[in-house]
Amino acid sequence: MTELKDKIKTTLDEGRLLILGSQVLLGFQFRSVFEKGFEKLPLHAQYVKLGGLGLMLTAGALLMLPGAYHQIVEDGEDTHELHRFATAVMSLALLPFALGLGADFFVAVESLFGRTQGIVAGVAASLVALFFWYGLEALRRGERRAEVGGKKAMSEEREGEGERGTEAKTKIEQALTEIRTVLPGAQALLGFGFITFLTEGFEKLPGSSKYIHLACLSLISLAIVLMMTPAAYHRLVERGEATEHFHRFASRMMLASMVPLALGISGDFFVVARKVTESTGVALALAGASLVVFYGMWFAYTLYRRAGRQSAAGEGLRQTART
Repeated sequence: MTELKDKIKTTLDEGRLLILGSQVLLGFQFRSVFEKGFEKLPLHAQYVKLGGLGLMLTAGALLMLPGAYHQIVEDGEDTHELHRFATAVMSLALLPFALGLGADFFVAVESLFGRTQGIVAGVAASLVALFFWYGLEALRRGERRAEVGGKKAMSEEREGEGERGTEAKTKIEQALTEIRTVLPGAQALLGFGFITFLTEGFEKLPGSSKYIHLACLSLISLAIVLMMTPAAYHRLVERGEATEHFHRFASRMMLASMVPLALGISGDFFVVARKVTESTGVALALAGASLVVFYGMWFAYTLYRRAGRQSAAGEGLRQTART
């Protein structure tokens, strides 16, 4: 079983992971009100933006609450009550975050396609986030309870060493640190993407560039949802335990998030390059090169290195067997 102090540390680390990104988004939310395009929005859209800002503020307040509770109520002591409280509060904080994301998508899509399409897009964005942050965990929680009944699952649940001698606890801390490294930047891109809809320059873009930007915004949002999923999964499914199962899950979510993230960044690079060069062909070439660089470094090179290491290990085993 994972020690209480380690559970609390991991919970607070997950909270820090979420709050860093939410603060970046809050900054962009405040700024969006002062863009010229905001004044051109219908009155109901302005109130939706205000409501979205309120939801993000609520999420931020909830995410910062465990720190105050720890120092004021528990006097800095690690207690089971603190772990339960932090787990509950941080799980609740994702709800206004998901609703605020839907509000932003409503305003962005309505400005391009109309109110009905905006409502559909806003609801869809919130539902996708809610599924990954609550629905997936509810499904897996039942499955994990059934698995714990078997000997194999019981042995997996125990905190131990990974295949190369690294403790599961350490691997999880490193995985969360890696996500925390990427998440604030991705959320900054998301905030900037939403503000772009309210700028004068965006109005002058070709219709196709506007649609591509919206698609890229959706891809970056999906990447962020995937990056934030491990924090929710760890609390709701694993109850803060350091397990190899959770490490594998967090790693897969992080790697999966990098696929739409690269597509979203490269797509927006196409929009910018097209505006600067006024050439669709040049912009496509630059965006394609950008995507090759991202996927080449993140996946092609790393898979090549992994294959080389596995090949060397296999050769070593064969030589040992011969001797």
